Formats: sequence, structure tokens, C-alpha cells
Amino acid sequence: MMNEVFFLVEEAIEGGYTAHALGEPIFTEAETLDELKSEIREAVHCHFEEDQMPKIIRLHMVKEEILLV
Repeated sequence: MMNEVFFLVEEAIEGGYTAHALGEPIFTEAETLDELKSEIREAVHCHFEEDQMPKIIRLHMVKEEILLV
């Protein structure tokens, strides 16, 4: 059984957010972070069998900023 699943969360260019699981073929997207968290939970429940369900979903948030010199 897996204890954790890690997601890379990024702001989408066209708006909203995307999330990719690391090491698992899971992808989801949403307009807000709250919606994204709900979508991630649903995607994890759809992907894993009950006896393989991770106990923790860990989100790694990536935010790109540009600074002018």
C-alpha cells in the first residue's frame, strides 16, 4: 500500500490550475485551488483500488514570477 501520492500543482497559462501526480498517470485541472483540491481527491479515488488508496495527498505548488532587472 502506498502511504502518499505527490502532485505538482501549477497555474495554467489560460487561467486556473493543473495538477499532475508524480509516478502515477493522474492529471486534473480546475479554475480555483479549492476546486482543484476536490478534483484531485476524486481523481485519486478513481485511480486507486480501496486497498491501495494512499493515506496522504501531498501538493507541491509551483508559482512562476518574473522580475525585471
